[in-house]
Amino acid sequence: METQQLIALDNQHVWHAYSAIGADLPIFPVASANGVHLKLADGRELIDGMSSWWSAIHGYNHPVMNAALRAQIEKMSHVMFGGLTHEPAVELATRLVELTPAPLQTVFFSDSGSVAVEVAMKMAIQYWHAKGQPTKQRFLTLRNGYHGDTFGAMSVCDPVTGMHSLFSEVLAQQYFVDAPTCRFGEMSGGDEIEPLKQQLEQHGAQIAAVILEPIVQATGGMNFYSADYLRRVRALCDEFNVLLICDEIATGFGRTGKLFACEHAGISPDIMCLGKALTGGYLTLAATLTTEKVSGTISQSEPGLFMHGPTFMANPLACSAALASLKLLTESDWSANVLRIELGLKSGLAPCCELAAVADVRVLGGIGVVELNEPVEMKTIQPLFVEHGVWVRPFGRLVYLMPPYVISDEDLVELSAAVVRVVESL
Repeated sequence: METQQLIALDNQHVWHAYSAIGADLPIFPVASANGVHLKLADGRELIDGMSSWWSAIHGYNHPVMNAALRAQIEKMSHVMFGGLTHEPAVELATRLVELTPAPLQTVFFSDSGSVAVEVAMKMAIQYWHAKGQPTKQRFLTLRNGYHGDTFGAMSVCDPVTGMHSLFSEVLAQQYFVDAPTCRFGEMSGGDEIEPLKQQLEQHGAQIAAVILEPIVQATGGMNFYSADYLRRVRALCDEFNVLLICDEIATGFGRTGKLFACEHAGISPDIMCLGKALTGGYLTLAATLTTEKVSGTISQSEPGLFMHGPTFMANPLACSAALASLKLLTESDWSANVLRIELGLKSGLAPCCELAAVADVRVLGGIGVVELNEPVEMKTIQPLFVEHGVWVRPFGRLVYLMPPYVISDEDLVELSAAVVRVVESL
């Protein structure tokens, strides 16, 4: 198909993420991808600064990943996960239990991060129902958070900045407190945690769980907050007898410099959500892990089972991709590699600190953020990045980078320099 024909048909028929049909926004057809480079249909090559929304941590067209999928597809591409099981799913569940903090012991597979959050919320509600406390059906969360686009997940996103205010009248009403302002690396004062404590004191009988993104509030603002605050949240959940759900969909698998972001605080949640980088960006797959206390209570009480079951859960191809991705990650010196990227981002983005358009520059692990004073104009800024040979997808006031872990120092320098040049032009 000719490029212009493809774009015309795309504009006519295809809805992209957070887009409008016929919006007349620039769109760039990709012909192929290899390593950290996207090759456009017109022949231009771009350094990918987004890891395809933070998932393609090993880059594209990786020979080990490709081989794992070829081997699995010769056996079976899919089989239902009701009454049947298969080795990739069992091996993956076992591996996730080994890698995640104790006492997470049981794994429920689903199709996407949003569904993993739905599953976590249903687990929490069903757990308290089984414990004879059916009034505990609501959730306490942080403003500036984002947990997905399905209805349960939308209800715990920030009601103002979470992109879902249109649906506010039909969403379940949850409890919110202001996000912590104590930055990563700082201690959290008593005043910082007090609003959350007050909500638990007043509404603990209705709250099933606190749900939050540990350390990094991603889509809600790329805020990096204190590990000490997270430790205090864990302690308050224990004190007031509510569960803690950590949404590690964006932060899991090394992105913050720890394998899981909650490890910065030395805590473990009662329920953990994983997705995005789980399969190295090859296929959609998510997982919700919980403790034997939670899973056992649900399983041994009426109705005697957990009330959820996606058609494509534990897809063998996706599980095989996840196993290959985890092997690549854990058998590498991933921690040193993420530190290398962190240092490169700090150095490369530092010139932005002097620019008038910039409010803040912050870096943690493999995440670099340039926060602007004003929201970006996508119709203008997106082509500018492409012209500079990089793929960066800003939103709101945030220009951010989450490159694949395999990015070279040279490409990292070029990627950061392109961000500086584009921001200088604003």
